[in-house]
Amino acid sequence: MHRLIGTFIGSLAIIVAGAAQISFAQAQTAPTGYPNRPVKMLVPFAAGGPGDIFARLIAQKLSEQFGQQFFVENRPGAAGNIGAGVAARAPADGYTLLVGSSTVWVNASLYPSMPYDPVKDFDPIIIAATSPEVLVVHPSVPAKTVQELVALVRAGKYTNFAMPGAGTPPLLSTELFKLSLKLDFVTVPFGGGGPMVQSVVAGHTPIAFSALPAASAQIKEGLLRALAVTSGKRISILPDVPTMDEAGVPGQEQEAPQCIWAPAGTPPAIIDLLYREIAKAVATPELKQKMAAIGFETAALTPQEVAERIRTDMPKWAKLIRDANIRP
Repeated sequence: MHRLIGTFIGSLAIIVAGAAQISFAQAQTAPTGYPNRPVKMLVPFAAGGPGDIFARLIAQKLSEQFGQQFFVENRPGAAGNIGAGVAARAPADGYTLLVGSSTVWVNASLYPSMPYDPVKDFDPIIIAATSPEVLVVHPSVPAKTVQELVALVRAGKYTNFAMPGAGTPPLLSTELFKLSLKLDFVTVPFGGGGPMVQSVVAGHTPIAFSALPAASAQIKEGLLRALAVTSGKRISILPDVPTMDEAGVPGQEQEAPQCIWAPAGTPPAIIDLLYREIAKAVATPELKQKMAAIGFETAALTPQEVAERIRTDMPKWAKLIRDANIRP
């Protein structure tokens, strides 16, 4: 009898322990009720830039999928550091997300004092799209090719290039171009891709490397002339525009990622849910078409792949920043 009672108690203990493990696992994987209020997608640059365009497309689709509002808030300033710093200090509950490009981690090599740590203060969710930079000029600039533009710059005819802020992919493309060809010009910073493109269209700073989504409409309207793209192959929406390699300037390839993060410590179940829903959104024909129309190529890099991208990218761009003596 004692042996039977002992066996029963032991079996009961195993069942209870198993049930506890199941309940714990369910708690880790089932973010019950999320989201039950609006979710802020914080963009650390001005409206109209590539990150802003991307964020608004994603926010609209997620609002439809979740039945809860996802909205964009722009917090420009200090080359994205202000907005990213605000996102880093937000509660880690999934209701504030950061949307940005490689600027978020490149800035760590530019600024001695940062309001956030790009690795420790954020949990990556996804890289959901990429886009190349495009070298554009105002129609008044006589150059029709990259080589003609280089000749004009070397002759001292044009000495200013616009750029959307320190640490941004267009700035890195600009400095790589400058360093590779040993050119002498000044970069003029703006508060984001939108204001920068407006300045180029107005002819104030008539040359720039721009993220393609920020400039595609103006190129189609003839307000800007595209000389080359920084992708490895030509872009479908600009089939007549050569790559930088085709234009005779090799080694300039760069495609800017559009990333989404949550503050560090956000429950893994929420990170996983957001990854799956964003990946689902960018896989829809509707969103693929909208993204492609302005120069984005959709992607779905996992949180682990994003973390690896950051680890490999940081030293690469840090070297360029040192070699080109880039200062914020």
